[in-house]
Amino acid sequence: MSKDYYNILGVDKAASKEEIKKAFRNLAHKYHPDKKDGDEKKFKEANEAYSVLSDDKKRAEYDSYGRVFSGGAGRSAGPDGFEGFDFSNFASGQGFGASGFEFDLGNIFGDFFGGARERARRGRDISIDVELSFHDAVFGTERRILINKTAACDVCRGSGAKPGASEETCGICNGKGKIRESRRSIFGHVQTTRVCGECGGSGKVPSEACAVCGGEGVARKEQEVLVRIPAGIENGEVIRLGGVGEAIKDGTAGDLYVKVHVAKHPLFRREKSNLLMDLSVKLTSALLGDEYSIPTLDGNITIKIPEGIRHGEILRLRGRGVPIDRSRRGDVLIKIYIDIPSKLAKEAKKLIEELKKQGI
Repeated sequence: MSKDYYNILGVDKAASKEEIKKAFRNLAHKYHPDKKDGDEKKFKEANEAYSVLSDDKKRAEYDSYGRVFSGGAGRSAGPDGFEGFDFSNFASGQGFGASGFEFDLGNIFGDFFGGARERARRGRDISIDVELSFHDAVFGTERRILINKTAACDVCRGSGAKPGASEETCGICNGKGKIRESRRSIFGHVQTTRVCGECGGSGKVPSEACAVCGGEGVARKEQEVLVRIPAGIENGEVIRLGGVGEAIKDGTAGDLYVKVHVAKHPLFRREKSNLLMDLSVKLTSALLGDEYSIPTLDGNITIKIPEGIRHGEILRLRGRGVPIDRSRRGDVLIKIYIDIPSKLAKEAKKLIEELKKQGI
């Protein structure tokens, strides 16, 4: 026999989405199993009813056939089946009905869905910009960069303790490393656990703090960082150096992100592993063939212009482009532009007229 979801929530069949949502809120508040007088069975029934009636498609199927075919009645993606439930209206000073109180959704749902999960302490990430020449971007290079950041104290090596000082039991958490707190939530009083900020979860504190960092374990200082630029890096790419960001006591350091800016080359344009360039040749060179000396990233090279080359044709110089791996490089692609003179000397004009007579 199918369940009467409307009856479970205590609403009419013509109830609006807001009325259904309000009814579920009231029942969830009343029956949640974390409450002293909660009822897990009724809470799950209310949740199942809400998961169907809050979904237009499921509700239409339920109204027509008394059951749900799309996903199954009461099926949900979360551990407690809050699929489709909108908590966006919950804010500080608002709760169920008019009983306003403050709460933290992160703590509430951390407890409901398997206990509060402690997030690892992590330092702040840093980002810097590096300017590279076209040549260095193609072949790779190394840069030593001086950055000002929070780093582990050189004296106490991040412990915050004076060298040689003994350890004492933390007076804040009584050596447990964690602190339990009770606060009011949308479902009543909720117990949460957090890492002790005084001892960082160790339960111990030094008897004397480091005189340099004042017990913080970290200090602001300039630090030289070696950045290895890989060959073939492109403009706008970012290099990530893990653990080179700002340090934090009893936690891991953040990351350093290096954004690369490659200067333009006066001759070459880059297209993946190939380098493109334009070369203007004389009309006679195009007709009769010739040799031209051109600059490359490896030095000047003499190339042959084949006889009868056409305007716009491309010559390929293999293995002189951007490194692909340790043994291979892209090519240099040379686009030919034939330089047509705007004025001709009388002798040259006569020669051209002779060529014209010959149909050339």
